Amino acid sequence: KKWFVVAGNRLNRVDIYAANGEDLKLVKAVSQSKTPSHIAFSADSQNAFVTLQDSDEVVAIRLPDQSVLWKLKIGAMPAGIWMTPDDKHLLVGMTGADYVDVIDWRAQKSVKRILTAKGAHNFRPLGDGRHLLVSNRVENSISVIDQATLEKKYDIPVPGGPDCMEVTADGKFIWVTQRWIKQVGVVDVAQRKVVATIPVGRSPHGIFFVNNA
Repeated sequence: KKWFVVAGNRLNRVDIYAANGEDLKLVKAVSQSKTPSHIAFSADSQNAFVTLQDSDEVVAIRLPDQSVLWKLKIGAMPAGIWMTPDDKHLLVGMTGADYVDVIDWRAQKSVKRILTAKGAHNFRPLGDGRHLLVSNRVENSISVIDQATLEKKYDIPVPGGPDCMEVTADGKFIWVTQRWIKQVGVVDVAQRKVVATIPVGRSPHGIFFVNNA
C-alpha cells in the first residue's frame, strides 16, 4: 500500500490517501490546528511530520492507522521541514525567526537551533548526500547546512525573498524562486552568487526539474 499525504493549508486538516494500484481513496482527514504547511517522512514511510504554520507546532502522524503520535510546540511560524539522511532529526525552518530548529523526533523534543538568518523557510538538499540548502526569505539569502554536524557552513546572498529551490543535475547551479520580485534566480554554487535571472509571473513559489541533483 502507498500513502499520499496532503496538507490542507486553508482547511486546517491533513488528508491521508491510500492507493492500491490505480485506486486512490481518502482514508482519513486528520483535523489539526492552524495552517498545515510542509511535510516530511520517516525513512520507513510509516510516519508523516507536518508543520502547523500559524499555531507554531509540528505534528507527527502514523500513517497505517492515521493516529496522531505527538504534537510539539516550537518557535514562530514553522514552514519547511526536512528529515536528515540518518533518520534521526527533523529540521524545521522558522520563518518567523532566524534559525532552523532541530527535533529528535523519537524523543519528541527540540535539541538544537542552527542560526541561519531571518525568515528561514524551506529546504533543498545540495545533492552531495551531506549538505542542505535553507532559503532565508526575510534576510534574502540561502544558507548551507552540514547535515552530519548540524552546523551552518556559509551563506549565499539572493535578493527578492528566496523561497523554493532546485539543483541542476551536475550540482553546479541552484535555481531559486524570488518570491517578491517576480523572478527565478540562478546561483553559481562555486561562486556563491546569483549569475542570471529569469522574469516570471507574480509571487513564484515551487520549482522542479525532472533531471536534478
